[in-house]
Amino acid sequence: MSPALGTATRTIVTGALRAARSSSLCPGYAMPLAFTAVHGRNYASAATDAAEAIHQNAITHKDPSETSKSASFVQEYEPYCLTTYARPALILSHGKGCYIWDVEGQKYLDFTAGIAVNALGHGDEELAKIYYEQSLKMIHTSNLYYNEWTGPMCKLIIERTRATKGMQSASRVFVANSGTEANEAALKFARKYGKLTPGGGEHKYEVVSFYNSFHGRSMGSLSATPNPKYQKPFAPLVPGFKYATYNDIDGLDVITKNTCAVIIEPIQGEGGVYFATPEFITALRKKCDEVDAVLIFDEIQSGLGRSGYLWAHEAFPAEAQPDVLTMAKALGNGIPIGAVMVSERIAEAIKIGDHGTTFGGNPLATRVGHYVVDRLSTPEFLDEIKRKAEVFRSGLEQLKEKYPSVITEIRGTGLIWGIQLNRDPNPIIDAARQRGLLVISAGNNTVRIVPPLIIKEQEILEGIEILNSSFASV
Repeated sequence: MSPALGTATRTIVTGALRAARSSSLCPGYAMPLAFTAVHGRNYASAATDAAEAIHQNAITHKDPSETSKSASFVQEYEPYCLTTYARPALILSHGKGCYIWDVEGQKYLDFTAGIAVNALGHGDEELAKIYYEQSLKMIHTSNLYYNEWTGPMCKLIIERTRATKGMQSASRVFVANSGTEANEAALKFARKYGKLTPGGGEHKYEVVSFYNSFHGRSMGSLSATPNPKYQKPFAPLVPGFKYATYNDIDGLDVITKNTCAVIIEPIQGEGGVYFATPEFITALRKKCDEVDAVLIFDEIQSGLGRSGYLWAHEAFPAEAQPDVLTMAKALGNGIPIGAVMVSERIAEAIKIGDHGTTFGGNPLATRVGHYVVDRLSTPEFLDEIKRKAEVFRSGLEQLKEKYPSVITEIRGTGLIWGIQLNRDPNPIIDAARQRGLLVISAGNNTVRIVPPLIIKEQEILEGIEILNSSFASV
């Protein structure tokens, strides 16, 4: 048994209790102590089992050799694919639950969920039945006609949202195909509203977003993503975008009467798993009200259960809610779909012909979305995420204590976590993959963990033990 998880059998409960009392890691997202106290003995037992299952520092998953099936596949087909990604040579074949297999037969524990997409994991049998049944019946009709599933999905999203402490003004939903398309639509809606609002007009078109954010790669959402790495090769960008500092209340003066919209992530996922403070979000809502600017919450990564709430902004004060909310990722569990939820006052500004989509809202995607929302939004499912969050919190804090010269901070809530390093995270990511765990990077030297929301305690502890082995190896 490794030292980290051997110690876990004695300290995992006290570690979870200590972490739950602290709000410094993610203000507004501290979890109730009941989730940790009730399940303490189970954590310790599972930790022991996970530790004994994995050999310290052993490379169990070698990257494919130059003569492998994987290498032959890449050599044959890579010349025909536009190179926009740097990726390891393994070729993924199939998955079940929280595990993925490559074509060489190697099994990996998935802490990426397709970048926070596969909330219900891989190979969900009920979803497979839905794909099959609906594909035989109808996949696409265009938005020239109604279909049987877009309306019911939109209604369910609105009803489940209103049943939470989240966006109580939620009124209507526009369905798109992806997160960046959802953000593009939200920005268009806000600009239309700005031109029509009293005191608005042609000058009211500016959009404010925040440093360290990520809103997508199409030109409007890219213009709202102030990262030179992403923006510089494609300049000039869409005019009218300004930037402020996340959690800096004094910096909100950049929002003026010419601002039509402010777009913000309640949790900056791609930026490194950083949390907006309740004080900042409340001040932001007030500032938007003062100048009649539309407040857009980008919950593409943080929404639909990822934070332990249906929407991450439920952790904010009741007066700090958005006018528009964008979603995608988990909504289709891998089927491309995105959506924009708006209040009635924003909806009133949008008329027939103002926006559209060919594929968005097709019956296959929206039937899947209806099923996913129905499962993810139950109190029992969300409570389980909160409980599992404390397993992660305690295990990751133990890693920080064991490797203080490498790990500087642990940030997270629900099933979105960032391990802040003082160095390049790629050697850790590579070492984890070579031991059977898939993790990804984010922000500045951060290892990001976003597993399927169905993950079990045993799988969490297995992954933490592999991370322990990975840190020890480098």
